[in-house]
Amino acid sequence: MSTDADFADARHIPPIPPRPPQQPPVTAAPRPNTDPRTTVLRRVPSPPPAPPTRAQAAQPPADPTPPQRPTPPAAPAVPPRPAAPPPAPPTAQPPRPHQAPGSPAPAAPPPPRRPDSFRDTAAFHLANSQELWNGNGEPGAGAPPRARRPASATPSAAPGSEPPTPAAERPPQPPWPQRPLPHQTAGAVPGMPAGPRPRPSAGRRPGARLAAAAACLVLGIGLIGGAAAGSWLTDDSADAPPTPEAAFAAGRDVWRNTPVDTLFPRTVEGLGVGPGGADRTWTRIAVARDSGCTGAYDRPLAQALTGAGCVRLLRATYLDATRSSVITVGAQTAKADAAGMIALNTRFSTKNLGSRTDLMPLPYAPEGTPAEGFGRAQRASWTVRVLTDIPVIVFAVSGFADGRTVSAPQSAEAAVRPGATTAPAESGLGHDAKDLADRIAADFRTASGISSHTTESSP
Repeated sequence: MSTDADFADARHIPPIPPRPPQQPPVTAAPRPNTDPRTTVLRRVPSPPPAPPTRAQAAQPPADPTPPQRPTPPAAPAVPPRPAAPPPAPPTAQPPRPHQAPGSPAPAAPPPPRRPDSFRDTAAFHLANSQELWNGNGEPGAGAPPRARRPASATPSAAPGSEPPTPAAERPPQPPWPQRPLPHQTAGAVPGMPAGPRPRPSAGRRPGARLAAAAACLVLGIGLIGGAAAGSWLTDDSADAPPTPEAAFAAGRDVWRNTPVDTLFPRTVEGLGVGPGGADRTWTRIAVARDSGCTGAYDRPLAQALTGAGCVRLLRATYLDATRSSVITVGAQTAKADAAGMIALNTRFSTKNLGSRTDLMPLPYAPEGTPAEGFGRAQRASWTVRVLTDIPVIVFAVSGFADGRTVSAPQSAEAAVRPGATTAPAESGLGHDAKDLADRIAADFRTASGISSHTTESSP
């Protein structure tokens, strides 16, 4: 394989054949370069020819008739390049005046400049490949067809071309363009200019961030407010009183679900409930076992309460702070519904059943207590309350703790009236029966989940 170093010596340079005149190339219609991805290198103009040397001037002139350019074959075979250039044929030169005849001729002086680079270069092929890039892969009309060279073949000078010029004397090639190619996205919209989409200006970003922050703040405040409102509503619903139906149903199971000390406290304080507004205090001394209503009333009162029915009966006996009076308080859980309790309360109120002495409840007097002498004859005042918001009938009966008999008992509602001068009224037995009955009724209502108040008129 030969290199440019083989031609460094002027003695090995082969003679330069005459250059045939160039024929005007067949130019094709220029095609607009619309492909932004291809950059075409322009053809570098060749320098002017060097002046002929003396040897060339002594040669006879070449035939002015231009030789016919042979048609290149479809796939011309590249002849192998010799390992060493052939020796130059001797040329006849006129003897110089100072040279003796028959002496060897001196070597010809080297040419003033290296021949131009041959056309088989990358720049030449790039300049002629514009039609291949812009067209459908076929060479242009003005470019002659070229045969492909195998990749393994070594590039060599074409026949009739000039030897390659050393790299130091070659003309500089134009620099490769540094402008980046426009970016094309896969989803480009037809009719829109190619290239990257314009980014929003930096002046709009703070506004968008501020709007997003404000939206997040409003959303956070809304969530916090909703949670607070939900908690407030939940607390209110938990603290809200039950519906009348729910309270009535709960009152039926109070005797089973509530401790006895809640329904019948051990000590009851009555502030300003005694005669003349005096304070009263009662202490529980006995509690009866829960039982049915059979034998707990006299016959007339049992018949009056038959319409309500009986689920359970609870009773307890109290002693006042002066140990002069005893009071029995009872609560009967009824089977009737709300309408039945209202009807029974109306009957007691309109017919004055609560003021009849034959309808007085019986006392609970266990032995061994201060109330063991409390019997039917010792009853001095009483009251019967038919509650309408819960199915409970509350009653109370009072008497003297020393066991004395009372010949003229009086209802609690009549004994607490101002100006009453009867023994139950002046001794405070009417106040004891009324106030303890009110307190036990309030305890049953509270255990049922409703506020304690008195809605029934005293019969």
